[in-house]
Amino acid sequence: MPATTSKESGSRGSMDIKEYFARISYRGSYDKPDLATLTDIFQHHIRAVPFENLNIHCGERIVLDLEVTFNKIVRKNRGGWCMENNNLLSWVLKTLGYDVTLLGAKVFVPEYDAYADEIDHLLLKVVLDNKSYIVDGGFGMACQMWQPMELVSGRDQPQTPGIFRFLEDNGVWYLEKMRRKQCTPDGTVPTSHELETEGRRRIYHFTLQPQDIEEFRARNNHLQTAPKSLFVLKSLCSLQTTDGIRSLVGWKFTEMKYNYKDNMDLVEIKILADDEIEKTLKEKFNITLDKKLVPVNRSRLSVV
Repeated sequence: MPATTSKESGSRGSMDIKEYFARISYRGSYDKPDLATLTDIFQHHIRAVPFENLNIHCGERIVLDLEVTFNKIVRKNRGGWCMENNNLLSWVLKTLGYDVTLLGAKVFVPEYDAYADEIDHLLLKVVLDNKSYIVDGGFGMACQMWQPMELVSGRDQPQTPGIFRFLEDNGVWYLEKMRRKQCTPDGTVPTSHELETEGRRRIYHFTLQPQDIEEFRARNNHLQTAPKSLFVLKSLCSLQTTDGIRSLVGWKFTEMKYNYKDNMDLVEIKILADDEIEKTLKEKFNITLDKKLVPVNRSRLSVV
């Protein structure tokens, strides 16, 4: 039976794994660290814990500290971005006896048709039965994987959100996703540039160089303060559901149902009024904020 509390510093002794399981509504077994259990816990996490950066747009900081993250996500029913979600998942999996390594990635930026200059994404490598898997519970939106992905190059790995695959080149691993067509409730195909287009999407690239959480501290601060940072320009909240995703970007609320028909995703978009934001966060994401959210949705390219 794995320990139920952290074995790290005494200040983290109150981080009870059973409290985390209650937060994600996980009631399965966890005695044996195997792929089935890992997948089950992972899916409960991404369907309970939103990917969000709302602190930034409530005048608060995102603090890269495990105990702070545990309190925020587990006890206050909030979400977080990659450095919060995956740092918490790392603690959970290590507590349960999994072999976990932190890795750093550079995210692809469609507006610039290029990958980030510096590491700006935290993900996990988990080794099980001499096989390596990538576990990433902190990407959000429509590129969020729903299952751990075996670290093999060139193999399509179909999941409900779409077909993912890794490609390896001289020690650099690239994650890609094949996107499906989309339609609206009336059956028309959207033409808005804001919607996904069919085809291959680059997500990020990474190496297998182990990282320490301290190495992300400067980037964690940069991403919430730099004027051109996506997270400064947009207030984001997304949550995976049993058959798709829902997201709130600025005032735009989107619900997507994967593979609705004929290899096509169903997309519904609603622009909210200011007085609908708080209610939508509560009803659709189970989030209640301590401070008032100021929604933002600006383009990087419009910022000089």
